[in-house]
Amino acid sequence: MLIDVHCHLTAPEFEGRNKEIIEKSVEAGVKAIITSGLGYEDGLKALEISDYRIIYPSLGMSPYMLEGYEQVMDLIRMQSKRIVAIGEVGLDYWHVKDDEGRDRQKRIFREFIELSKELDLPLVIHSRSAGKYALEILFEMKAERVIMHAFDGAAKYAVRAVERGYMFSIPPSIARSQQKRNLVKRIPLENLLLESDSPVLSPIAGQINYPWNIIVSAEWIGRIKGISVEKVIEITGRNAVEILDLKL
Repeated sequence: MLIDVHCHLTAPEFEGRNKEIIEKSVEAGVKAIITSGLGYEDGLKALEISDYRIIYPSLGMSPYMLEGYEQVMDLIRMQSKRIVAIGEVGLDYWHVKDDEGRDRQKRIFREFIELSKELDLPLVIHSRSAGKYALEILFEMKAERVIMHAFDGAAKYAVRAVERGYMFSIPPSIARSQQKRNLVKRIPLENLLLESDSPVLSPIAGQINYPWNIIVSAEWIGRIKGISVEKVIEITGRNAVEILDLKL
């Protein structure tokens, strides 16, 4: 049950290589990959490559590239039975520094949360340099089925989210991130998932990342928690199947 809950198989780095990447992922034991389409055109590509045996789609928007978001919301509504999640969506205060831009992000984020409730779909949350603020909005709007993807905030905020049943997906960059290790120390295994976020967040800085590198995440979680990697894969896989309602 090695499941990559978040990556981008439609990224330019992978163009023309999907067959090879899927074959290598399966050889490495990966059972399912959730590929996130960002924006309308990329969302269509994510739907096109999803085979519902290994590859499953989620649809969302980069919070700092929100032009045409209404069209993406319409696509999500039209394809709600084909997607396993809405996302990634959220806030990004790394790229957006001005108050006006951040206020727009928050307004549109709330719209996506409402959409997730309307369609009864889980959310995959981008919250770069904005973890506290994204969680405040999620709490305020009583969002329930939530995956905090590659959360870069303080562990104390993550603990508050765990109390509400939120999940945190851990990328292979944990191999070079003390923040991610601190996060894993504080979050129960029952609230953890594995993600690659490929082609980024590789275990080695500057290298292209791949879905099969989620085994690196699993190994680090096992090391930190003092349990076997098999146990990590079992529980995180079960968590993924449950929150994403995967039919494997």
